[in-house]
Amino acid sequence: MKLNYWVSGRIMVRTLTSNGKEQGRHPDVTVVDKTLWESKPFDYSALTEPPQLVVEVVSTNWEDDYIDKLDEYQRLGIPEYWIVDYLALGSRNYLGNPKEPTVFVYLLDENGVYQMTPYRGCDRIISRTFPELVLIAEYVLDVRY
Repeated sequence: MKLNYWVSGRIMVRTLTSNGKEQGRHPDVTVVDKTLWESKPFDYSALTEPPQLVVEVVSTNWEDDYIDKLDEYQRLGIPEYWIVDYLALGSRNYLGNPKEPTVFVYLLDENGVYQMTPYRGCDRIISRTFPELVLIAEYVLDVRY
C-alpha cells in the first residue's frame, strides 16, 4: 500500500517510568512515521518521539506488558499499543475465566488515556493506524499461521 511507515522489530523507544526514571524499551514491533524516522537520525539509538504503534508479545514476565509498558507508552503518547497474549499468560482480570488468548488494542483518546478493546477468535482487529487492515484475531494468536 506504500504507506509512509517504517516497521521494525529493532527500534528502541525511550520512556519514563512513573517515578521519572528514563529507560529504553525494545518493542517486538514498532511502526514509525518515515518522515519522523528520517528527520531524527540522532534518535536511532533510542527513539525519543512517540512511534505510531507498538506491539508487545506477552512472555512469562507478562506484568511488564500489561502494567509497566502500558503506563510508559501512554505517558510517551504512543497512539496505538497492541498486547498479543497468544498463550493466555496474563491475569484472569485481563483474559477472563477461563483465560483465553487475546489481542488487546489500546488507543489513546483525546485526554491522553488509553481505551482498550480485546479481540479473540473470529473478531476483526480494528487498528487506527491501519484502518484498511483485515486481520482476524485467531490468525495473530494461533502459532500455526
